[in-house]
Amino acid sequence: MEKKKRDVDYFEYYRKRGDFHKWKNIQHPIRLLKNFLMITFCRLMPDNRFRYMIYRKLGAKIGKNVSMFGIRMDIFFPELIEIGDNTLIGQDTMIITHEFLKSHWKRGRVKIGKNVTIGAMCLILPGVEIGDNVHVAAYSLVNKNVPEGKFVGGVPAKEIRR
Repeated sequence: MEKKKRDVDYFEYYRKRGDFHKWKNIQHPIRLLKNFLMITFCRLMPDNRFRYMIYRKLGAKIGKNVSMFGIRMDIFFPELIEIGDNTLIGQDTMIITHEFLKSHWKRGRVKIGKNVTIGAMCLILPGVEIGDNVHVAAYSLVNKNVPEGKFVGGVPAKEIRR
């Protein structure tokens, strides 16, 4: 996998100053409420099959033999999250597919490859692609694409020698 920048779409706000209260124009409030309730319910649910079924109903693509409990998925665009087969994601890891900034907001797909291990309490930003056979240390901020077979960690995540 070649090294490339995050694939993110940029959107300007309606006025020059940051109109954060315009989030209702980005995603309907009823859909956000539904996503929030379902994802929060899934965080506490012990049954993996039922939890993954709900995530898939919300649009997330989850592979086979995935293990994740207590993760925080994006409530605005859960359909932009893709998790490969045989992946382990630690508790309280946050996967976000949007960012609200002062002058604009961003949206991007998050793709996590096969056989990936992500430690607890990591933050994965929008547009990030994590390759196959990657290990991400706990408490890491993944703000760039990670090529396959690497071991990364830190804030921001950088390659760590084994």
